[in-house]
Amino acid sequence: MAEIICVIGNKGGTGKTTLSHMLCQGLGLLGHRSACVLTDTTREPLKPDGRRYITADARTRESLTKVVDKLRTLDNWIGVIDGGGNRTEMDRKLYALSDIVLLPFRESHEDIRTVVRDLEMFPRAYAVPSQWSTNPWQRDAADRSVLQMMRPYRHRILNPVNALSASKLLLQKTIPDQLPTPLSNACRALGRQILEVLEIDHDDALDIGYEHGEVNPEVRLAAEEMPMRLASRRN
Repeated sequence: MAEIICVIGNKGGTGKTTLSHMLCQGLGLLGHRSACVLTDTTREPLKPDGRRYITADARTRESLTKVVDKLRTLDNWIGVIDGGGNRTEMDRKLYALSDIVLLPFRESHEDIRTVVRDLEMFPRAYAVPSQWSTNPWQRDAADRSVLQMMRPYRHRILNPVNALSASKLLLQKTIPDQLPTPLSNACRALGRQILEVLEIDHDDALDIGYEHGEVNPEVRLAAEEMPMRLASRRN
């Protein structure tokens, strides 16, 4: 049956929706079937046209149940649920039905303090540095803040997702026929990382674009570097 990933977190504005769509696009580029599931009532559904994944509208309790039940009947699918912000009770509900949870956070101290509380609340969750700066000085400062404030959770912090202005293209109702290469590469990198967490094999030959020389295969994370393995995901 499908794996369910929930992208949640108590703080708004951390990039949950962007991360959800980047992940689904990346999974599609890697040859995996996925669905991006909208639960945030402040957003409008997006069309699946031109995407490497399908979209689903689950902004009501009934529709969410139907979508998740349907996904659970599908083999080799991955459902990514965009949870929205500032909805603690909803986050608990999504956590209960998920296989793993992603907690995006930005580099501000407020974001870091909030994600630490969420990591304590959700032991099956991973923190994802989101919209991380590519400026060397800013990146170094942000990394130091994370190391200082999140040291006890360092094995539950995934690789940063860099800030890309092109990522907003994925949040348009209809996306362009061809996305910028840096965005596609970032989506692939995120997809590979999550497949590692899920312990789902990835064959580079399935990487749409890679076989045409668009991007080099990235080195997989060593087992000892992974935050948590499959056996502990449901603890």
